[in-house]
Amino acid sequence: MSLRASDVKAGDQHEAVLVDNLTRTQIVQYAGASGDFNPLHSDEMFTTQIAGYPSVFGHGMLTMGMAGRLLTDWVGDGRLRRYGVQFRSQVWPGDTLTGSATIDALREEGADHLADLVLTVTNQRGEVVLTGTATALLDG
Repeated sequence: MSLRASDVKAGDQHEAVLVDNLTRTQIVQYAGASGDFNPLHSDEMFTTQIAGYPSVFGHGMLTMGMAGRLLTDWVGDGRLRRYGVQFRSQVWPGDTLTGSATIDALREEGADHLADLVLTVTNQRGEVVLTGTATALLDG
């Protein structure tokens, strides 16, 4: 199902928990799915003793992917025309992430109805770990 332009207005918001208690297993599964085997995400000894971090941490693209699912769950599959993010902070095992997408503007380009969206992902402490923007095609 796709979001209809006539059903939304600027300021409308969609929020959801993206992951509750992120596990090391989920991080390693993402490494396998993405092919990104950087030891910062899977090797505790390397990450703490060599790189100086307190623990392994999630891939930025893992967080981006979860946030993208928040968007497509709201606007519909195949509806994103643009999507970009900034990684603000690491995501650690045990984190619970909540995403919030807000319609910043509704506009038309030719016959297309578009929504410009602003995205924020926070952890359980309220710290922003990702911000972003997207444009979605809406049904008329």
